[in-house]
Amino acid sequence: MVATRCAGRNALVLALGLVAGCALRGDVRKVELQVQALQANLAKSDAARAAERDTILAAVRLVQQALAVQQAYLVQLRGDLRTELLAVQQQLVAVQELTGQSQQRITELRSRIEARAQQSDPAVPATGAGTPVGPSGNPAGPGPDQMYDVSLQQYRRGSLATARLGFREFLRVFPTHERAPDALFYIGESFEQTAPDSAAAVYDQLVRLNPNSPRAPSALYKLGLLAEQRGDKAAARTYYTRVIAGYPRSPEADLARQNQQRLRP
Repeated sequence: MVATRCAGRNALVLALGLVAGCALRGDVRKVELQVQALQANLAKSDAARAAERDTILAAVRLVQQALAVQQAYLVQLRGDLRTELLAVQQQLVAVQELTGQSQQRITELRSRIEARAQQSDPAVPATGAGTPVGPSGNPAGPGPDQMYDVSLQQYRRGSLATARLGFREFLRVFPTHERAPDALFYIGESFEQTAPDSAAAVYDQLVRLNPNSPRAPSALYKLGLLAEQRGDKAAARTYYTRVIAGYPRSPEADLARQNQQRLRP
């Protein structure tokens, strides 16, 4: 009986020990799993940080490459600009020399005209209205065609100030010449870009003094365009109406009709 009780007690102790051992091993396993999960998370974080660092380094390299390209482009651009600036300076010097020669030529022509006009014989009839003549009755100095052509050449070269001076001298010496309206027209055009108000005044003078000239509808049409540029649509419509009414068969009249349609309120 006693032996039976002892055997039962030993079995119970052994069972409790086994249960305790199993419980201890389970806890240890849980701890091991938690440690492994933590290590995995740390590895993932390190990998993410490494990937992020690599991305940042790649972006920095791209920026550095772009900066190097931009720097090379700026160096090349600076060289190109210096070359172009030198070329422009050389062109300006050439233009200044050409302008000085042209102005000198016009001044010489004017002096010769005035000198020969003073020496002309008043008893000899003039060969044309406003044309200076010498003692032989022939025109003194350069004629109107020569003065006009010289000024027109300067205009076509882009020497607008020189051309303007020549055309004004032409108008002063030959105010009633058949090319006077043309001279006025080119004076007006020479002002368009830099002094539109002066251009408008010249065009208006052309229309008033030479209403029957082929240049008159062009001048009126130009007045309409200049009025549009300064935002005065009412004045522009008035000028276009004058072109259409006064010069209905002119090319400018067709353009004026189109602009009238566009400016309708």
